[in-house]
Amino acid sequence: MSAIYIAGIALFSVFAQWLAWVFKVPAILFLLLVGLLLGPISGQLSPDDLLGDLLFPIVSLSVAVILFEGSLTLHFRELKGIGKIVRNLCSIGMLATFVTIALSGYFILNLDWRVAAVLGAVLVVTGPTVIAPMLNAMRPTQDIDRVLRWEGIVIDPIGALFAVLVFEAVSFVGKGEVLSHTIIALFTTLGVGMSVGVVSGWLTSLLIRREWLPYELHKFGILALVLFSFSFSNILSHESGLLAVTVFGIWLANQDDLEIDSVLEFKEDLSMILISSLFILLAARLQINDLMLLDINIFIFLAIVLFVARPICIAISTFNSDLPFKSRLLLSWIAPRGIVAAAVGSVFAISMFESGIADANKIVPLIFTVIIVTVVLQSLTATPLAKLLGVRQPSPNTLLIIGANHVARAIACGLKDQNIDVHLSDPAWENCKMARMDGLPCYYGNPQSEHAERYLPLTQLRSVIALSPNRHHNALGVQYFSHLLNEQSVFSLRSSTNHAKANKDSATFLSRQILFGEQGNYARLSSLIAKGGKVSATRLSEEFTWQQYLDVNKEAIPLFIISERSKEDSPLLIRPFVIGMLKQPEEGEKIVALQPPKMTVLKDTTLNKEPS
Repeated sequence: MSAIYIAGIALFSVFAQWLAWVFKVPAILFLLLVGLLLGPISGQLSPDDLLGDLLFPIVSLSVAVILFEGSLTLHFRELKGIGKIVRNLCSIGMLATFVTIALSGYFILNLDWRVAAVLGAVLVVTGPTVIAPMLNAMRPTQDIDRVLRWEGIVIDPIGALFAVLVFEAVSFVGKGEVLSHTIIALFTTLGVGMSVGVVSGWLTSLLIRREWLPYELHKFGILALVLFSFSFSNILSHESGLLAVTVFGIWLANQDDLEIDSVLEFKEDLSMILISSLFILLAARLQINDLMLLDINIFIFLAIVLFVARPICIAISTFNSDLPFKSRLLLSWIAPRGIVAAAVGSVFAISMFESGIADANKIVPLIFTVIIVTVVLQSLTATPLAKLLGVRQPSPNTLLIIGANHVARAIACGLKDQNIDVHLSDPAWENCKMARMDGLPCYYGNPQSEHAERYLPLTQLRSVIALSPNRHHNALGVQYFSHLLNEQSVFSLRSSTNHAKANKDSATFLSRQILFGEQGNYARLSSLIAKGGKVSATRLSEEFTWQQYLDVNKEAIPLFIISERSKEDSPLLIRPFVIGMLKQPEEGEKIVALQPPKMTVLKDTTLNKEPS
């Protein structure tokens, strides 16, 4: 019978993630709803009965993997470039939030001081999984977007590490030990955790560099080392394992010569599985009786979390900065809690409950209450508030090009010359390096990955064109961005005429393989550029019409139409030439085209020269 319950959890996890994808909201909302429906509401799922003594080890190991995956994104070199405000948010701002929430829990909710301290430490973490969908819908100005996005990335592992340290500290207090023994035990735990993490990181780096571990075993091998490091560290010193895996991940992330992209991608996928299943299990463990333990003072506590703790954090972190007041107001409102807070807090709650600490059973209901209120309330109000304050970005006008090959780079350079914002993406490092040498921003990786949500300017994208010679990459990009933007803003280039006919594709991909008209395909564009073809722009006028352009440039491949708009927020509008395009270019618009080698001499002629 247990097998069907485990399979059901997996199925409901996928369903909740799918609903989040459909409605473009943080998945945590539907995962929480599913967990509550299966657990306390219907009584169909009881994680304690289902897993028994295995529940705590499974939750602990899952949290270890989640923290390790988060720490893999913490690069020290990036901390130097994220600005003073983000550094303050993840240091003094985090401490201010901790103190405010901990004191509120102690004085307002009358919690045991150890429980209040752990609760305050856990609730400092926001996390990118809840911030990213909110920012994509809200589209705040670049300074706000940058601060919130980087805060979520950086505070995820740092906040979790801080919570672990606070938990370690309170775990050694109140056991009848003298102060000196408590301090020694705490530093022993810290020393063991950090030592095991560093040794594990060094050993893993050595295995990869010396090629003692074959490439096909990198993902599974590192996962096994993470689980072993966590368990071994806990054996040496109780509850030091979470610190060990966090240090382990940070060590690997900062080895510049180490190729761990495939490991990070695998850990992202694994973390999604664990987070989805874990959140349903944790929500299902909630009991109606536990929720009834929360009295009327919970509303005062929530008000302090929303209207006191976060504003104090922002005030301290932005002090003496040039960030506008309206931007600070919006930042003071946006701080949704997410998966890491729920997962880490649940592990601590189970451990403290088993140790007989009073009020330990209130930690999980309180954390879930804060998660529900912050995510729902801030998701609903963030966009209207951004509009009211006038800190919402203008209509997005950036073109994302999937692929950074020589065709994509040539087209991107031509558009950049016309003051069109372009951003490239490619999983091949050589292509990205060449693009960056040309002065083009390029994301190294797959644009539909979770990592890309943190680093691509998704809130600024107006349209996406897939120019990769790899049809699989184009198809994945079209499917992903057709939903994220809309189908009419996403286009793909055909590999070649023969390939388009021979391969069976999804309806969405087939319908969007219309870039650059009937004659446009990757093979032909690649050939023309290899022979010396150039991308150039020509303005149509009353003296030089579209028909005259076609007569003169018979062998050119028209790519885009650029028209000027009167709106200040979006002065240029770019439209690609596509199959079945009805509206022809008009007077005053520019034609961006790929000119074959023999036609490039026309660039300086009267016909193709920009009017002064």
